[in-house]
Amino acid sequence: MLQVNDLRCARGGVPVLERVSFALNPGEALILRGPNGVGKTTLLRTMAGLQPPLSGTVDYPEGSDAYASHADGIKSALTVTENLTFWAQIHDRSVPETAYAAFDLHDLRDRLAGTLSAGQKRRLGLARLAVIGRSVLFLDEPTVSLDNFSVRMFADWMRDAHLGQGGCAVIATHIDLGLDVPALDLTPYIAAADADGGADAAFL
Repeated sequence: MLQVNDLRCARGGVPVLERVSFALNPGEALILRGPNGVGKTTLLRTMAGLQPPLSGTVDYPEGSDAYASHADGIKSALTVTENLTFWAQIHDRSVPETAYAAFDLHDLRDRLAGTLSAGQKRRLGLARLAVIGRSVLFLDEPTVSLDNFSVRMFADWMRDAHLGQGGCAVIATHIDLGLDVPALDLTPYIAAADADGGADAAFL
């Protein structure tokens, strides 16, 4: 479902990671690990097609992917239901009732998104993943602002609803999500310094 071959990617034109290769079958996920600045977000953005790789290939079915960053991607002036309906309609879908239950949004359906707490906004942002129908997910710190109970809800949805129905996911996170999936430490893949500079030069 997802094949990454000898990928080399850059931040600000400076190589940060190289020789990254892995494959995910339907129902599989991978956790990206590494210190801040190692290139987790850069790798996710490259795999999602938001920036071109310096070399290597990323293959998955066309139109099957979605990328979610730290931003919640919600409209403050719309209700919870209106936000989910907006995202569902973009993908020519309807909002399944299971999306509300999976992210504990039933009692918030008619609340304006702008009045939600940070954790509630994050749950609403993650609920978008349950309505867009994309099978290959690239997620950057998806559980930021969530309490332990909400982290478990996300993990349950990921394991049972997404992976359990044949999707796959690459997730950058510093916390233990409670998912029985492998982790990839990106530290060994830091790009060597060359004429273009190295990973540290991206911050100069």
